[in-house]
Amino acid sequence: MMRHRRVFFIILFFLLTTGSVRVEAQCSICTRSAQQLGERPAKALNKGILYLAFTPLAIFGLIGYRWWKHNQAD
Repeated sequence: MMRHRRVFFIILFFLLTTGSVRVEAQCSICTRSAQQLGERPAKALNKGILYLAFTPLAIFGLIGYRWWKHNQAD
């Protein structure tokens, strides 16, 4: 039962992360800088911001998951 639940959440995670429409991960300062750079460098800047944001979000997600699993055992 638990294995099926884990597989379901993994599949759901990948569907939600790969199926997003369009992500804009720029603050107002980065947006203004990207507008001055042009379209291609602006897209690269946006991808870089998303790349840098992934690691802390993954760490917090892992910590939250482990905390939740620990509380489920009680």
